[in-house]
Amino acid sequence: MIKHIVMWRFKEGEQENMLLFRDRLLALKGQIPEIRAMEVGININPSDRSYDAVLVSEFDSMEDLKAYSVNPLHVAVSDFCKSIRTESASCDYEF
Repeated sequence: MIKHIVMWRFKEGEQENMLLFRDRLLALKGQIPEIRAMEVGININPSDRSYDAVLVSEFDSMEDLKAYSVNPLHVAVSDFCKSIRTESASCDYEF
């Protein structure tokens, strides 16, 4: 199994779009069969060193993660995110 974690910092004034992004991302769970589990959290304890939101998702294999990453539904959500974020970080690991 693969755990895929992504964190984002969003531009000032993008709070409403950040919530829309979260909802669009969560909607992928029922649309992309490779996703085994997915949760998205909005940071409730912001600081200078924290991120605004995080995705924690699970896939059966790296091949499934790659299929998810190029799926047109995911690409559309990712492109929207890129338009409202300032930075991101990710980590993938086996468990």
